[in-house]
Order: sequence, then structure tokens, then C-alpha cells
Amino acid sequence: MSSKVAIVTGASQGIGRSTAIRLARDFDAIVLVARNRENLEQTAGAVRQAGAKALAIDIDLSLSEAARQVVDATLASFGRIDALLNIAGAVPQIDVFDMTDAEWDRGLALKLHGARRLTVAAWPSLKETSGSVVMMSGNSALFPKAPYAAVGTINAAIVALAKAFSDRGIADGVQVNSVLPGPVMTGRRRSYLEHWAPLHEMTVEEATAKFPMEAGIARYGTPDEIAELMAFIVSPGARWMTGTTLRMDGGEVKSI
Repeated sequence: MSSKVAIVTGASQGIGRSTAIRLARDFDAIVLVARNRENLEQTAGAVRQAGAKALAIDIDLSLSEAARQVVDATLASFGRIDALLNIAGAVPQIDVFDMTDAEWDRGLALKLHGARRLTVAAWPSLKETSGSVVMMSGNSALFPKAPYAAVGTINAAIVALAKAFSDRGIADGVQVNSVLPGPVMTGRRRSYLEHWAPLHEMTVEEATAKFPMEAGIARYGTPDEIAELMAFIVSPGARWMTGTTLRMDGGEVKSI
């Protein structure tokens, strides 16, 4: 049995992968959850190289039974859960008038309900360990716009869900917070820029410079920078912080 165990969803790429590798410095075992088995195994190798045990679970968290399976596998392998980092959940950027019910449902099923079910399933073990939960949202929760209505709506719901769990967590001894990253350069964002640039008669380099400028920031963030914030939130030094929404966005949000 390991003495400190974290579950990281969305661990096959981007912020989830960086977070899992970063947490390997602080936790004895990392449970990696995502749909892409090949990418998960690559993350698992990096986690082990960083000094922690790794358990890769390729599963679709939008399925109602997935959360229970992840928690059961974690407890069978390591006996406890000390931290749950809900990072999985890409939501398509489609205009509010164009997005179908099925597309709305897919976004809600993975990012919102997947995180909700996994937190509920892990809660008894988190109570035993006085553990921590982090919900990944995004700056679009603060300013939802028509071209990406689902992203903003679901991210706002994630913040509200984290608040609700944190309220219960005060009595149960479980810390719950949410994180709002600004524009981060992930593989998914690079793919989007490579698709978007030629449609607007730009080079990828020009498109990459355009978006931070429009957001009023100096550059994109990196997954490793967000991972450092995640590691701090679940560290002993941040223990009194709960029910809080933390922003890391290079100054994108200008309001107080």
C-alpha cells in the first residue's frame, strides 16, 4: 500500500499529463485516467521516471459506471486516495446557435458529470485521508460568449460544483477548489491554430501571436505552469484554502 495517492484525469496529454508528472515528486503513486491508452502509458513512464508508482486506466469518464471502476481500481492497487484532480473534459467551441443537443450532452457528460461522479465515488476515501479535490474550469466561466457558449457554460457549472462540494467538505475534512487557467499552449490548441491559420490566410506563427495579443497577455501559458499551481493547491501549505477559485491567466482577466 502506498502512503500518498493521487488520481489525475485527462492525464494522457496537456495539463493533465504535466500535472501527473509534477505530482510524482510529492505523491507515492499516481493513478492516470484518460481514454487514449498509448498516451497514458507514455505518461505512466514519465511518472515512474520521476519517482512514483503509476496505474494507467483507459476509460471514458462520460460513462456512468466509469467513476466507480476508477475508484475501485485505485483502492485495490493502493488502498487509499489523497487527492483527486478532475482535469478531463474538452468541450467543442461551437456557436450557441449551431451546437446540437448531442454536442451539449457530450460536453456535460465528460467534464461536468464525469467530475461529479468521480468526486462522489472517491469521497469516502478522501474523508478518511482528509484529502483534496481540484476541479479544472477555465476563464471562459467568467465571460461566456456566443462563439463558445458551451465552454463558458460548462466551466461556470464546474466552479459552482466545486463550491458545493467544498461546503460539504468543511464538515467532512475534504479540501475542494477550482482552477481557471487562461490560454495555455497545449497540443489541442496547437492543432486548432494549425487548422485556423490557413483559413484566415495566416501562418501558424502569425496566428499563435494573434490570440495572446487579443487577450491582452504577453504569451500563452504552459501546461507545466498550471501543473505547479495544481501541486501547490494539494500541498500541505495550501490546506486552509478551500472553496476558492484560483486564476492563472497571464493577466487576461482585467477586472478586480
